[in-house]
Amino acid sequence: QVQLVESGGGLVQAGGSLRLSCAASGGTFSVYNVGWFRQAPGKEREFVAAITWSGGRTYYADSVKGRFTISRDNAKNTVYLQLNSLKPEDTAVYYCAAQGGGLYYYSNPDKYDYWGQGTQVTVSS
Repeated sequence: QVQLVESGGGLVQAGGSLRLSCAASGGTFSVYNVGWFRQAPGKEREFVAAITWSGGRTYYADSVKGRFTISRDNAKNTVYLQLNSLKPEDTAVYYCAAQGGGLYYYSNPDKYDYWGQGTQVTVSS
């Protein structure tokens, strides 16, 4: 069992940047695949980015490719999401999630075992 806490959200202007952090405790985080999802008001939760336990593979939604970067520091039990060139449509609550076993269906939220509480990202025009 692992607990996840997101941080780093805030209010930025279009074109700005943020770095989100997902800190884990209560387990060996290095063995988990990790994904980032986001949910805007009135919309479904959508996949943003994911990274394998080793960091050797990363995956991105088409809407964020070239702008967002996912990374992890297993020594710190932390996964990051660097948000660059932010757009108003990126406004959402961002969640991190961990998956501890089985085949990695990285974009499917039903395949993740643990979730954080979310952090708000607001991008003004």
